[in-house]
Amino acid sequence: MTTDFSWLSRTELLIGKDALQTLAQSHVMVVGLGGVGSFAAEFIARSGIGKMTIIDGDVVDPTNRNRQLPALATNHGQFKAAIMDERLKAINPELELQVIKSFINPEMVTELFTNKPDYIIDAIDSITPKLTFIKMAYENKMPMVSSMGAGGKLDPTKLQVVDISKTYNCPFAQQIRKVLKRQHSIRRGIKVVFSPEEANKDSLMLTDGKNYKKSAYGTVSYLPAVFGAVCASVVINDLIKDV
Repeated sequence: MTTDFSWLSRTELLIGKDALQTLAQSHVMVVGLGGVGSFAAEFIARSGIGKMTIIDGDVVDPTNRNRQLPALATNHGQFKAAIMDERLKAINPELELQVIKSFINPEMVTELFTNKPDYIIDAIDSITPKLTFIKMAYENKMPMVSSMGAGGKLDPTKLQVVDISKTYNCPFAQQIRKVLKRQHSIRRGIKVVFSPEEANKDSLMLTDGKNYKKSAYGTVSYLPAVFGAVCASVVINDLIKDV
């Protein structure tokens, strides 16, 4: 747990010592360390959170370098989770950090939820594992914010935080909503970050189906990071709102 608050003096000026103490005693889980999740994880760590769990089984690919925090020309093929492990501990050496270099599956989720994180950021970018995770988090009443699709979009000022039932112009959210409603009777009650900006359909490409992804939109450097920042802001503000 964080005990040295000297490096957080600017944060303390804004939110106060009691809120810092609350963050230092909190546990945040970030699932998915791509363009959204990697930035969200760093922003959470820089807030002085005392404990984190980060989860991702993917390795750095050259195409990640345009938008993902862990991706460099020097670390292709390395686990994103391992890179973020080193980075987050360099930010806060006192951070209690659990690192899981694996993709999400139902058995893992059940075990993870026994640790009772105070908040979860779902930054999974593949439909099938994301649906599994959202469903189980909903059923277990876990506080969570879920990132919808950042691909094919350019305007960071359009982002909104809403219930999933209020999303529109987001193909990714539409698929999630459809399956949650039809297969699990879940229509609302999931907080999401989304953009109503219409996706550029000309940027859509088919993929090889690896990691449950059959297609992907083009992406720009800054927008996934903004999604991550908004996700982190939701978590931090919710954790300290009653302090």
